[in-house]
Amino acid sequence: MKPFAYVRATGLDEAVAAHARHPGARYLGGGTNLVDLMKLGVESPTALIDISRLPLGDVQELPSGGLRIGSMARNSDVAAHPAVRARHPVLSQALLAGASGQLRNMATTGGNLLQRTRCSYFQDVSKPCNKREPGTGCGARDGLHRDHAVLGQSQGCIATHPSDMAVALAALGAGIELYGPDGARTVPAAEFHRLPGDRPERDTVLRGGEIITAVVLPAPGSGAVSLYRKARDRASYAFALASVAAVLELDAGRVRRVALAFGGLAHRPWRAAAAEALLVGAEPTPAVLRRAVEAELAPARPLRDNGYKVALAANLAVDVLGALAVRAGGRPRPP
Repeated sequence: MKPFAYVRATGLDEAVAAHARHPGARYLGGGTNLVDLMKLGVESPTALIDISRLPLGDVQELPSGGLRIGSMARNSDVAAHPAVRARHPVLSQALLAGASGQLRNMATTGGNLLQRTRCSYFQDVSKPCNKREPGTGCGARDGLHRDHAVLGQSQGCIATHPSDMAVALAALGAGIELYGPDGARTVPAAEFHRLPGDRPERDTVLRGGEIITAVVLPAPGSGAVSLYRKARDRASYAFALASVAAVLELDAGRVRRVALAFGGLAHRPWRAAAAEALLVGAEPTPAVLRRAVEAELAPARPLRDNGYKVALAANLAVDVLGALAVRAGGRPRPP
């Protein structure tokens, strides 16, 4: 690990100013991903700006019925919060599906969103990786890519984003509050992470020096039900091969509103806009659900060893949406 400066910030403006004074600095929250990457030599920040003591750890109930989750709120605390469990169980389920209890006790809301891919080529500095070192190539494309992207990938990168929480936030229509040198702004959760294109080294739309300050969840819709499911190689402490977060509202047995997001398939949480459009106004029978999900996944372009992900994600989504339809009062019929 290379030497670096350390600054303990006592306020947002102080943190942003310290970041500006140290080109190449990184903000430090729980450190569960960043410190590991520093040990591997993947990250070599010139300075760590410690924001862990800033007053950003609360979960606040908003007059609208929504929730504002501070960026320093620990994953375990958010998952266990009564308002989160009652209004947005999909978020609690996603958080509990990630990492281990010990890591959830340290990991923060902001850090979860900013964690980097677990692609083995990215984490091994002896291997080519455009995300780690632009222009060196993508070792995974012709190498080991069983866990890699089937949607939205580019010639330069086929990595997937590892966060479970981010998938739930995309389905919930959350907003990400940011603060930086140009002041405050809010970005939709589904647009916070980027597809790789020809700039795979850029994971998010964050501008230089910006800090995630909070995640804002809208009030749940009337009669809304939600669910998160994750397919993985083992029962715990494994990243998603495919995951699904869904929110569903029915009216007289037909879909009034649906939000569907996939994890483990792309460089960012994949909001299933095509499937959603096909489902609104329809009766959620198994056949209708299957057609909508397959239409969403039709653009998938798997490589040699990860084609199984398409069927896995489709079956998972149909199962999740079917379960929600029953819970919301629908009567899915056999196809």
